[in-house]
Amino acid sequence: MNISPLAGKPATAAMLVNIPKLITAYYSEVPDPAVPAQRVAFGTSGHRGSSLELSFNEWHVLAITQALCDYRVIQGINGPLFLGIDTHALSTSACASALEVLAANGVDVMLAHGDEFTPTPAISLAILNYNRGRNSAFADGIVITPSHNPPDDGGYKYNPTNGGPADTSVTAWIEAKANEFLKNNLHGVKRISLAKALRADTTHRYDYLNAYVNQLDQIIDMAVIRGANIRLGADPLGGAGVHYWGLIGERYQLNLTVISDEVDPTFRFMSADWDGKIRMDPSSPYAMQRLIGLLAHENSYDIAFACDTDHDRHGIVSPSAGLLPANHYLAVAIDYLFQHRPLWASDVRVGKTLVSSQMIDRVCARLERKLYEVPVGFKWFADGLYNGSLGFCGEESAGASFLRIDGSVWTTDKDGIVPALLAAEITARTGSDPGQIYRRLANELGDPVADRVEAPATPEQKKMLSHLSAQQVQCSELAGEKIQSVLTKAPGNSAGIGGLKVATEGGWFAVRPSGTEDIYKIYAESFHGKEHLCRIVEEAQAIVDAALKT
Repeated sequence: MNISPLAGKPATAAMLVNIPKLITAYYSEVPDPAVPAQRVAFGTSGHRGSSLELSFNEWHVLAITQALCDYRVIQGINGPLFLGIDTHALSTSACASALEVLAANGVDVMLAHGDEFTPTPAISLAILNYNRGRNSAFADGIVITPSHNPPDDGGYKYNPTNGGPADTSVTAWIEAKANEFLKNNLHGVKRISLAKALRADTTHRYDYLNAYVNQLDQIIDMAVIRGANIRLGADPLGGAGVHYWGLIGERYQLNLTVISDEVDPTFRFMSADWDGKIRMDPSSPYAMQRLIGLLAHENSYDIAFACDTDHDRHGIVSPSAGLLPANHYLAVAIDYLFQHRPLWASDVRVGKTLVSSQMIDRVCARLERKLYEVPVGFKWFADGLYNGSLGFCGEESAGASFLRIDGSVWTTDKDGIVPALLAAEITARTGSDPGQIYRRLANELGDPVADRVEAPATPEQKKMLSHLSAQQVQCSELAGEKIQSVLTKAPGNSAGIGGLKVATEGGWFAVRPSGTEDIYKIYAESFHGKEHLCRIVEEAQAIVDAALKT
């Protein structure tokens, strides 16, 4: 990646989005469904875009919501719909548009008390809590969020009755129906005014905040954290959990400081990410400069953490290691949980995505736990978390969730808050922070280095890369090691990975096109050092180049 000279530096005035212009464009600009970039398009986590680029406007939200209402009728889903928003500027407007359609369709909607911002995991938990023990009238949910994307973006995610991200077959149906509505100038979309929707008998209020916080001691050992009285720092990054952290500290009597409770739709308090854009990514050392600096210069906390805008991703900052790479912390969390959750079933497995670290494989082998490896996307874990067959699920982009202490389901979507609090539990119980524990794991199991390379790709090239075959890998070695596997399907569930993964004993690479941008990504890792990693990347690039020339 080409790192911007602005990366890691405080946001400048020139970076800040013009909020009035953004909101005006949401209502005034009409997308053209004949232009691919202006259609509804669900990636791994819903539909995302910017009103300024005509990819997330009122028409998109109206069309998606009516399509969702039609889908609910077909599937017989007639329970309440839990609706939440994050702190992006477009989220409030999009929520209003969605509510107008939901109310017109007679859907019972659960809005947050006091119009509180709502993290993704709080929606998932609410769905599961409502559906527990029911045989009918199941609930589902919508989260209005583009996750950690820049401030000018908006997003729309659907969580069906299992509480997790919607499966591809579901989003494909909704996407096609929504684009049909766009093509027909919204003909068939039912809608009433916002004032009427807010007064409708079908519009209700729900206390997501307390419902979520009150159950945290069922998944995290709060007594251990409280007893150790370790100093905790939490940075909401101006996101949906901004009022959750203070209540968590108060409710469980923790020595927890909220770094900032500022909410600003321009996110002017952030430092620029790797490409010079504002992005609320807690796994990025560039975006996390505020929290990293606090620990480095003030030594104020024994462990600190942050979450992205909808609080479904985590970032862990330790005094010993600074910001832990996401893969490092996933390995530490797995190693700890499977030794400190005695009520979990002996056959509970570990879920990981294909592009997550091979260190996880080695930790699982040492724990004698089976691995469940799936393509990119947390939706592949939802059923396993729901039925308790997967104890911990994580992905390389710092998304994770795991079971309650008693082995029952917590959330089936990513939860940034509980992995953060788990870092506190680990530090309190072991006396070592996660950075120190990872160093011990690396000394025992190997010390991998990793890289991710991005390059431009046309839609046609992306399509070619998504259909790569094992036959296109003509070599028997990768960077001097014998190739052990060439995968186009995930070993855990045999689902297509939309690309290719090649692995040896001491390294691997995977290539896949982006679902939301005109780029492709090469992920690589080596247990033999940076020089070996560079060879893996070079040989992976050669395979990609050859494929694109055919």
